[in-house]
Amino acid sequence: MTKSKLLLAGLFACLLAPVTAWAAEALPDLGGKQAVVVTEKAYPPLQFIDAKTGKQIGWEYDAMDEIAKRLNFKVEYQNTSWDAMIQAVSDNQYNIGMTGITIKDDRKEKVDFSDPYMRSEQFMLVRGDESRFTDAKTFGAFKDGLIGAQPGTTPFYTAVYSVLDGNEQNPRIKLFETFGATVQALKSGDVDVVLTDGTAGKGYVDASEGKLKLIGGPLGTEDFGFIFPKGSDLVKPVNAAIAALKADGTLDALNEKWFLDYKMGQ
Repeated sequence: MTKSKLLLAGLFACLLAPVTAWAAEALPDLGGKQAVVVTEKAYPPLQFIDAKTGKQIGWEYDAMDEIAKRLNFKVEYQNTSWDAMIQAVSDNQYNIGMTGITIKDDRKEKVDFSDPYMRSEQFMLVRGDESRFTDAKTFGAFKDGLIGAQPGTTPFYTAVYSVLDGNEQNPRIKLFETFGATVQALKSGDVDVVLTDGTAGKGYVDASEGKLKLIGGPLGTEDFGFIFPKGSDLVKPVNAAIAALKADGTLDALNEKWFLDYKMGQ
């Protein structure tokens, strides 16, 4: 399979979980209740700020708006940083969190997850003229190479355990507060690699005019889910809506819109 096909497989593999009976039944009606949804608005094309309009847009906004419409609840979007999000949702500061959050067992100790709405794979994002290494193995052997990552994220742990030596304090990993900051550091030459799932990586490559590229094969597979405070009564209805959106092709249409048709910066 070619790299482009691998990438598209990562982008379009929207869940292997079976569609439940909810999809064929009437969805719950939440009676117009309000839900506060928190996002980082810094993870294109899932959710980000449109440079032209200043509006929050992306795959996750469209999906959540459609879920709210079908379940009859109102969404108020708020923003926070990634490092604060899971704890804030756990503390009931928000009803739902979304920012391409990988479903992980340790996170389930703090929050409840929805069923997965997307599956993606990790790739290496580098500058367009990079020729010193071509994949994780050759980068690992390139002792001067630096990786930019957000602490506590899937790219961080993939860098530690799949690319480097398993040492979370490895000085070759440079930490940043946001994913966007890691990409900016890559562009400026402060780091040499950023690990990203295919969704965000494709968005940055498409907008870079050849200044960025993806190299190597996929380094791991991850499922994304929305997060909720433990015991939230929104989990079951949202799962029902996700199943319905899968069944009727809505998620496939969002994939086409945001991963094929949309061009960042245009």
